[in-house]
Amino acid sequence: MNKIVKMTTFSAMCLALALVLPLITGQIRTIGNMLCPMHIPVLLCGFICGPVWGLVIGFAAPLLRSLCFGMPALFPNAVGMAFELAAYGVISGLLFLKLPKKPWSVYVSLICAIVGGRLVWGAVRFVMLGLFKSEFSFEMFIGSAFLTAWPGIILQIILIPAIVLALRKAGIKDSGASAPKIY
Repeated sequence: MNKIVKMTTFSAMCLALALVLPLITGQIRTIGNMLCPMHIPVLLCGFICGPVWGLVIGFAAPLLRSLCFGMPALFPNAVGMAFELAAYGVISGLLFLKLPKKPWSVYVSLICAIVGGRLVWGAVRFVMLGLFKSEFSFEMFIGSAFLTAWPGIILQIILIPAIVLALRKAGIKDSGASAPKIY
């Protein structure tokens, strides 16, 4: 099968999962904030399809979900999440392409993507809320980005490497536009 068709198909599947997985939390905002269900397919897209696809799916997913389901609220939540998830897709895909093709590179790429995406979210949120003269303190950032989301972060650290390594073992070797054969 053509590589572009594979990447498009997998990216579309990741986008669909990003739209549907939050339904598991029953649209309960607190549980969604804790488990971060949209993050998993975006991170997988970055790892499997590469940074460009990860960026596109990451940016589109929260905005589409807001428009289709009304959650997250478009402003400021979905807009902030669009930049955060785009960063997840880019960072996970780019680092996974550039690091040595070893299993530990999945973990390094993932942790850097999580931290980088959260920092991007904080910066965007700070700018957006500052424009509307609302306060966004460092304590609010830490609480929202890490303390509330720690169950989701743990879930990501457990699930993402297991899925990526299982897909590689199953023979899915393409990762992005110019990725070498992995494992």
